[in-house]
Amino acid sequence: MLEVADVLRQYGPAYLEQFAEKMPACQRRACADLRRCRTAALGGHLYQCNECGRAHYSYHSCRNRSCPKCHAGDTQAWLQQRQTELLPVPYYHVIFTLPQELRDLTRRHQKSLYGLVMQSAAQALLKLTADPHYVGGRVGILAVLHTWGSTLTYHPHVHCLVTGGGVSPDGQQWLPARDNYLVPVRALSKRFRGLVLDRLRRQFPEIPWPSSLGQKEWVVHCKPAVQGTQKVLAYLGRYIHRVALTNSRLVSIAEGKVTFRYRDSRTGRTKTLTLDAQEFLRRFLQHVLPRGVHKVRYYGLWSPSYRDALQTWQQRLAPALAPASGRPPGAAVPQTPCPPPARPCPYCRTGTLVWVRRLPPQGRAPP
Repeated sequence: MLEVADVLRQYGPAYLEQFAEKMPACQRRACADLRRCRTAALGGHLYQCNECGRAHYSYHSCRNRSCPKCHAGDTQAWLQQRQTELLPVPYYHVIFTLPQELRDLTRRHQKSLYGLVMQSAAQALLKLTADPHYVGGRVGILAVLHTWGSTLTYHPHVHCLVTGGGVSPDGQQWLPARDNYLVPVRALSKRFRGLVLDRLRRQFPEIPWPSSLGQKEWVVHCKPAVQGTQKVLAYLGRYIHRVALTNSRLVSIAEGKVTFRYRDSRTGRTKTLTLDAQEFLRRFLQHVLPRGVHKVRYYGLWSPSYRDALQTWQQRLAPALAPASGRPPGAAVPQTPCPPPARPCPYCRTGTLVWVRRLPPQGRAPP
């Protein structure tokens, strides 16, 4: 299978030679990590089949959060952790998108503005859902930052998963949202716009903001999400450890060009796009998040300060789920450690791989 790492190995050195001085440290680090991922440069382990005797090399992963190869297992681990926090209620999927006029500024100030946008989206939701006309209580919000469009263009937006109901101000009642309706989208868009612009004006008083920004409608979508605990968890997991481009979407890498598949949002059809290798690397690397930027944030009932209340409402909303042992609903069940399963030989398919020795890192990236 073709990999993004192959593009970096073939065309990365020339790209870095031309642009390295202008690139943030996180992008340079990603280039180095992805090129070395699962190669001898990072070291690993040597195994041997007990049937056919062939050697099998298993190299370490780079663990860079922008690597398409490193996080398959992380999604499942994240889902298991979140299972203890879900409530047995409907959920809503809300998407907040920054207008085109603010994207260059956001790209230049990612560390501060990504958090600003996520906080503004959450506060807009908390304010409107607290209105008795809609929910009248405190909801739970999981916010996930995305920065890419289907063709790797810079398109910063925030996905929010919101509980379809909330806890009353006195903490005594669960107030469900109306069927298939959370809050009015236009009012939510205006509040989100106002919060973002107010904070931007205070953070950047020297910038003359165009009046059109406060007059145009900002794109906000809100729709019911799938229901049921396991389905909601799977739905969440798809947004957590996803990178801008998975290796499976690559079609070809040849003659200085990279071709990949994408889904056309207008027609829903799968198409292909061919880019110059340098343009492909520019688009991919612009979605590498700076160190310290949190892609996932929790608000309302899911914020750390409300964990005790969350467990209480798990019990009150689903008392039948309480186990006989008295463990709170959703609490993690202790697992007995067990040895990892034997690895079958990828060559003969009948033997088992036996560990031989550890392979030390070579200390440099592959050519």
